[in-house]
Amino acid sequence: MSQFTMEGRYIRCSQCQGQMRPIWTSKAVHCPCCHALIKLTRYDVRPPTGMDPKCTLKEKFHNKFKSRNSSSSNFNATSSHHNSVLGGNMTSATKPHPGKRAVLCGVSYKKRKYELKGTVNDVKHMKELLIRTFGFMEENILVLTEEEKNEHRRPTRKNILEAFQWLIRDCKAGDSVVFFFSGHGLRHPESDGDELDGFDESICPVDFTTEGVILDNDINSTIVRPLPEGVTLHAIVDSCHSGTILDLPYVYDITKLSLGRRCPVP
Repeated sequence: MSQFTMEGRYIRCSQCQGQMRPIWTSKAVHCPCCHALIKLTRYDVRPPTGMDPKCTLKEKFHNKFKSRNSSSSNFNATSSHHNSVLGGNMTSATKPHPGKRAVLCGVSYKKRKYELKGTVNDVKHMKELLIRTFGFMEENILVLTEEEKNEHRRPTRKNILEAFQWLIRDCKAGDSVVFFFSGHGLRHPESDGDELDGFDESICPVDFTTEGVILDNDINSTIVRPLPEGVTLHAIVDSCHSGTILDLPYVYDITKLSLGRRCPVP
């Protein structure tokens, strides 16, 4: 076990003297240099300077947007307006970049007993984050919610699968794509032997009771396997049973702080 000393918001590994800045909600961290496991105390993972220690992550998220430049009052502004909000101190991450593309899907299942509140707001917040902080162009963000007037922008099974095709179409090395989903998720007994737990996972489109769910196998074959080399995919899925929703060969075990196989060894 590696010990460490504090240097402001950084910690230093005593084995290799490497510095790192852990996420303040973490309980342990691996040294990126020597991979030693470092257990953190409440003193080591204190909130950043100036933050109320009782502040929740949700409050921190909302406060981040409240502190933005008040001149950005119109969320549906043009790309040039976003540039003026960001000002002249834009980094390469925040500059509008045509090689960045995103599909943001929020499903509320309105007027049903399993209706969800807040999924549309999740999509709005994610869109704003991508534009303001990560340099995504608004025209390169496809939003699917039940509030959209265009029938092709509703989060149906057909529209989501078509959005997947759009997301990776003509991608090339250096591009960055994002898939965000907020809604219900289910698990189903699988029959092809590719799951250690014996279950496939799925996301539920707004019409899943009639048209069916979208299985992890479908997501993997549509936006994971076809990715060209050098393209980065970030998937954020806020639903039940979403830990292996991309059907990747490995899964991170947060209790063991290590990678483990998701599927049986061939």
